[in-house]
Formats: sequence, structure tokens, C-alpha cells
Amino acid sequence: MPTTPDRSDEPALTEPPNESSGAPSDEPAGGALGTHRPTDVAAGTAPLDVAADGQPDVEDSNVATRAPRRRGLVLLLVAVTLVVLVADQLSKAWALRSLDATRQEVLGDWLGLQLVFNPGAALSIATGMTWVLTLVAIGVVVVVVRIARRLGSTLWALALGLLLGGALGNLMDRLFREPGFARGHVIDFIAYADWFVGNVADIAIVVAAGLIVIAVARGVGVDGTRETHDEAHDEGVGDDPADETADETADDDADGTAVPARRADGPAGA
Repeated sequence: MPTTPDRSDEPALTEPPNESSGAPSDEPAGGALGTHRPTDVAAGTAPLDVAADGQPDVEDSNVATRAPRRRGLVLLLVAVTLVVLVADQLSKAWALRSLDATRQEVLGDWLGLQLVFNPGAALSIATGMTWVLTLVAIGVVVVVVRIARRLGSTLWALALGLLLGGALGNLMDRLFREPGFARGHVIDFIAYADWFVGNVADIAIVVAAGLIVIAVARGVGVDGTRETHDEAHDEGVGDDPADETADETADDDADGTAVPARRADGPAGA
């Protein structure tokens, strides 16, 4: 009768650790995707977070896209502001050297050049409240600077740049020109018929007001959100398939081609 060899003295064979058995591993918790070192975040080289379906996080991607666009719009606002401010101050310096109180016709009675020192607002309004107008101009500058942090629309960047440049142009006159600080007279020299006399800063403010009206009429917000909503609406986002099915069923009923419903109590004659 054959005998079974005794294997009790042989070393027991051990299986290699299975990764799915819960054994510890060197890989950090959460897997390789979606993890990065703090130094990567500080350096700006960390990848976008990955969602559960393996796709990049759309919200993080939108944030990364909006930041450079906002910086570009702020730079546009600053550039427009500087152009308006420089043009306004240079034109006023020229008017002080070349013009006087005598009107010089440019386009007949419609447009002329005449040097005027205006202590009030446009159309010679509030001539005895120069310091109040100075405070109003300072308030406008502060509001525009605060709004600029939320810029997301090119139209608003142009409008706010023109408004800020015009406000700063006239504010500098009120702060630093005669007869004294915060009581200075604004230099006006562009005569419009017999209506009023203005300057380059006034033109920028009027154009800015027109652009703001256009933006509001189009429903464009300062941050540009309305533009995004309109694009989504144009692409048909939000259409309910159930509504289309209901419409098709109604059309079939109107044509008399609707299929009759089956009886729930079994075949006929049962």
C-alpha cells in the first residue's frame, strides 16, 4: 500500500500580497489622479482636479479661464482711462495758451472754440457748489474702481474706462486749479451752438453713458454673465424632451393616426 510522504518539515508557501486585499501600499490615499504636492500648488503647476468620471473639474477650469480674461479687461479699462485723461489735460493746456473768451467759429454757429472757466457742472448748473461736485467726482472714481474688480465684459470695460478718465480729468481741475484746492474751475473750450461749452472729459463721459445704456438694454452685466446665458439659450440648453413627445402625440391625435391603448383586462373575448 503506497504511503503519503510527510511534508510537515517543508516551509509553508506564502502568496504575494494582493493589492485588492487591503494591504498597505506606497500610493497615497485617493489615487494618483487629483492629488498634488503643496509645492505644486504654490508654483501653479498642479493639474486640475479630476471628477469621479475621469473628466476635469469644469468649475476649476472656468475659474482658471476667467482670471486671465479679467486681467485683460482691467488693463483695457486702465488704458482707456489713461488715454482720456492725457487727451483731456493736453487739450486744456492748449486751450489756455491759444484761446480766450472770444468765440472762434469752427462749423458756423453749430460748433466753436471759446475759453470758459466753469465753477459748476455742465450747462452752468450748481455754480456755487463746486466742493459738492468735487465730492461727487471722487465718489464716481471710487465706485468705478470697485466695480472693475468684477469685470467680465468688454463693453463695460470700455464704458467704465471712458467714465473714469472723464471723471478724473474734471476732478483734477477742481482739485488743483484756481481759485483753490477742491474749488477749482473746470477748463471748457468746445462750444456747442448756443447750448453749452464742454471739454474732452465731458465727451468721454457722454459716450460712456451711451455705452452703459446699450449694455443694460442688451442685458449684459458687468461680469458678463448675461452673455454666457444667452449663448446657452441659443444652443437650446434646457429644452425638455418630454414637451417634444407631448407635442408629437398631440399632432398624431389631431391627424387621427394615434394608436389605441391596449386593454388591461386581457385579450378580447376572454
